[in-house]
Order: sequence, then structure tokens, then C-alpha cells
Amino acid sequence: QVIKCKAAVMWEANKPFSIEEVEVAPPKAHEVRIKIMATGICRSDDHVVTGGLVTPFPIILGHEAAGVVESVGQGVTSFKPGDKVIPLFVPQCGECKSCLSTKGNLCSKNDIGAAAGLMPDGTTRFTCKGKAIHHFISTSTFTEYTVVHESAVAKIDAAAPLEKVCLIGCGFSTGYGAAVCTAKVEPGSTCAVFGLGGVGLSVVMGCKAAGASRIIAVDINSDKFAKAKELGATDCVNPKDFKKPIHEVLIEMTGQGVDYSFEVIGRTETMAAALACCQYNYGVSVIVGVPPAAQNITFDPMLLFTGRTWKGSVFGGWKSKDSVPRLVADYMKKKFVLDPLITHTLPFTKINEGFDLLRTGK
Repeated sequence: QVIKCKAAVMWEANKPFSIEEVEVAPPKAHEVRIKIMATGICRSDDHVVTGGLVTPFPIILGHEAAGVVESVGQGVTSFKPGDKVIPLFVPQCGECKSCLSTKGNLCSKNDIGAAAGLMPDGTTRFTCKGKAIHHFISTSTFTEYTVVHESAVAKIDAAAPLEKVCLIGCGFSTGYGAAVCTAKVEPGSTCAVFGLGGVGLSVVMGCKAAGASRIIAVDINSDKFAKAKELGATDCVNPKDFKKPIHEVLIEMTGQGVDYSFEVIGRTETMAAALACCQYNYGVSVIVGVPPAAQNITFDPMLLFTGRTWKGSVFGGWKSKDSVPRLVADYMKKKFVLDPLITHTLPFTKINEGFDLLRTGK
């Protein structure tokens, strides 16, 4: 059966979300239809609105969510109606080179780079006012019901609180994993984290969990510092308080720069600063924020020649289908907290207010 429900449709860039009635088609073979119970707002959704991340319009955004399986398509054996699940914006097909490698997690079936905005078979499951609506990075969670491919969804503990563990669908896992999985921060090391939104705070938590002795939190909004300290930051630095470039400030604070730095904003200037502030020979800098479309970085190659490592991390380096159920289990065992990452809880119809809170740093 086609389901009619409410969704937040983005008809074109730089406009508010429009709450519309949409038709959600039943799942085809190897697809799962999910009732979304809770969804987080992530800056990556806003990057689409502002044109920093290029996707086709009209589109249903949202990629950090948790819900319950409503129905399954032909050939689906690992999910049944009623299962609690988290959609995965990085699928895990289990067959491509990245999935088969122990080093990789970015499944080739992802729709992140050159986004088609469609299901793997090249069609969409959403219609609104007679128009086809695009999907967003295999998930599309700003809707009461969505359809995802079975490779892009993970079954989780039936007892998990969906309004909390939805954050494991992106923000928490991305940040925490960048520290423990991608960078592999060691005990006693010094870290710098640029950007203290939900993902940046999750990086702080990951550095602390890995045993870092010093975690320097960097943000131009000092209102973020109290929460950063609560979650493990040892120092908080506002670049606006200094006349010199921030990487010089961090090198002075640490002697030779930090062991690990993380850029969790998505700005080329801070990516360059994060690279420059890590130790000249064995420092590792990780890009976690989504880079803006059509912008390049010019940097002195001597920064890398001396031995630094510059790397990126998508979804915290976790293999999604394998890791999300384990992370939910760890949350249930109280191995980490999620509550401090939740600042506001709003009804779905107030999604535009949610984005206003995001954009004002609240």
C-alpha cells in the first residue's frame, strides 16, 4: 500500500522546509519501509539548503534518525515489521572493495559524492503534488515514513530509546569514531578539536574515552565551552581572543603542536589550521566536517613532507551495519552519554525553528 504522510520537503535551495503531504511507495525487493520516530538535525542537511553540498531538488533531507520497520520488500530476511532500526547514510553492501577491506568503511553503494538522490534501482519512492521527490544519502528521514535499501539500515536493541539513539545514526558516531576509529587516539596524547557542535563534542568524548591527557577545544562561540569541558575538554580556546593565527597559538600551548587534530566544521581555512597545528613529524589531522562544494585548499607541501598525516573520516570510520547495533548496545550499557548532545526537542512541524537554532549556534 502507498502511505500518505507528512514530510518536510525542500523544493529549492535557500528556502524554508515546506511541510507537505507526500505519498510513500511500498518497498520493492530488498527494501525496507520505516516509520521514523525521531530525527536529529545535522549541519550536513543545512549544507544542502545553502548549496555547500550539492544534491538534486526537490528533496526530502534528514539522515540521523531512528524508527520502526513498517513493511519489507521481497527477499528481505533480516528485518521484519516492528523491528527498531537506524537508517544508515553510509550503506554496507558487504561486497565492494571498501566493505571487504578491514581498512575501509565507505561502501561504494553510497550516494554522498555525486549524489543521484535516488534508490539503488534509479527511481524514487516519494511523490508530492504529482512530482517525484529525491531521496537524500540513502536515508531521507525528515518524513513520517521513508524507504531505504536493506544495505542502508541496521536493526538495534528493542529496548533502546529512539529519541536518544537516533544520534548514533550520524552525529555521535561520526565524531566519536573519528577519534577512536579513524585517528586511533592513544592514551596520554594531546588533541585539538575545531568546532564544538554535536559532532565536535562527540570527538571530545572519543578523545577522552581513548585516554587523551589534553583535549583543546576550539570554537569562535565561547558559549560552547562549558559543555565541552563537561564532556572532557581540558582547555578551551576562542581564536577571536588572539591576534595571531590559531595554529600558532596551539603550537605555543603544546610545545610542538598536538598529536591529533580534528576539523569538525567544514571550512577550508580551519582544515588548513588543523593540519598546521599538529606535530610536524608524526601529527595526524582528520577532516570530519563536510567540505564545501567547489572550494579547494592551497597549502605548503612541506607540512606533509616532514611526516604529518592528513586524512578524512566519513561516519567515524565505522562499518555501519556492523557497528551501529554495537554502539547502541554500548549506550545501553552506559559506556557513553547522549543527553548532553540534545539541546532541544521539537515537534516535527517546527523543523524550520530547529534549523534556526542550528544556524544561531544554539
